[in-house]
Amino acid sequence: MRKIIRFTPLLPKPVWKLCSCRCHTGSEAAVQQSEGGGQIQNKIKKKCQRKRPSCPAVLDHFDRQYGEELGELWTSARTALLDPRSWQYGVMLNRFSVLTDITQKLQSQGFSALLPQTNSSASLCANNPSSTEERDLMLTPHELHHYLQSKPSLQCYIHPLSLRFPSQAHRPGRLKQYYLINAASLLPVLALQVRDEDRVLDLCSAPGGKAVAIMQSATPAFLCCNEPDPHRREWLTKTLESFLPHCLSSRVTVSGQDGRLLGQTEAGFYDKVLVDAPCSNDRSWLYSSSIQQGAQRLKDREKLPLIQAQLLRSALSAVRPGGVVVYSTCTLSSYENWAVVEKILEDFPQAEPEDLWEEIAFPLSNYFTFSPPPNQKHAHPKKYALTLDSTRHHRLGLLVVPQNGKMWGPMFVSRIRRKE
Repeated sequence: MRKIIRFTPLLPKPVWKLCSCRCHTGSEAAVQQSEGGGQIQNKIKKKCQRKRPSCPAVLDHFDRQYGEELGELWTSARTALLDPRSWQYGVMLNRFSVLTDITQKLQSQGFSALLPQTNSSASLCANNPSSTEERDLMLTPHELHHYLQSKPSLQCYIHPLSLRFPSQAHRPGRLKQYYLINAASLLPVLALQVRDEDRVLDLCSAPGGKAVAIMQSATPAFLCCNEPDPHRREWLTKTLESFLPHCLSSRVTVSGQDGRLLGQTEAGFYDKVLVDAPCSNDRSWLYSSSIQQGAQRLKDREKLPLIQAQLLRSALSAVRPGGVVVYSTCTLSSYENWAVVEKILEDFPQAEPEDLWEEIAFPLSNYFTFSPPPNQKHAHPKKYALTLDSTRHHRLGLLVVPQNGKMWGPMFVSRIRRKE
């Protein structure tokens, strides 16, 4: 029996603020946009320019492991990760909000669209600049049906430099216009290929960036955002409240189940399942607040592949025959990436990996640096894709490695289809 917490928008209620916290691969820092916005931006700029100390124990561990797994690619990735001032952030637009002149502002500052755009994408409030709450209540059943049948388009703008667009604070009765995100976080959503009326499960959903991206990409019949931790679940709920209108509350729910067991209670129910698994978050762990915290994280790291495999196995049970599961992490570690996928394929004969190279890596290679698998680390990406052995390996997943000028990732993405 499903334990579901209904997503109930809180837009008209008293103000709350989405705080700046670490998430898997995105950043939705709450910064008040007011008459004093210039002063706030100056403070942010000064804060970003401060040198952040890295944790020696974590860095040493990364040097040994990633130096072996990535070869020379780790040298440049290391430099990138050790300079937070150069990190880049994408701006994912919210199709449910009034975008006014946001696109023009982005383009005037040198931002450009990451993905091809369609002319048929709609905005819920395009003809009414009043509050989203008021407009949502005015929708007739015919208008709602027409809007949900429109073809949405995931829109994300990126800048070649580390220019950061100001984030937005929550405003009562209004939806946020955009979400600041590491652009590599969108790759698992693209790989999921959600279509209108799909039944979708976001198994490890908090803080909610990928759930928001899913709803920008399509209008699923049902999206279950699962998060067992109560504090992270509250964060997830507030994210959804900030980006989704009331008319979608019957389609989007928040669940608090143990993701490792959900496959038993929801067997074969979903068309698409996203497993953005808990992992050794390289960007965050590198800046552990103390040597003790860094050492504990490295100790806990050994347990992660087992948990990740359990989550992936549960996802494959939850998806229907013919459906797909996308597994993703924000770590460079092969033990949490390719090794987990290989383990599941050995244990789950109904699972079949799908090659994402032509679909994602090749068309987006101008924006992201994709690494060869560990056993092909010294091969050129285009060359290793031509060998039989490497073909088998890169079918297991793609790895985005942060590099100067392409400061996206780490992000591992693998798509697995459950056979009919």
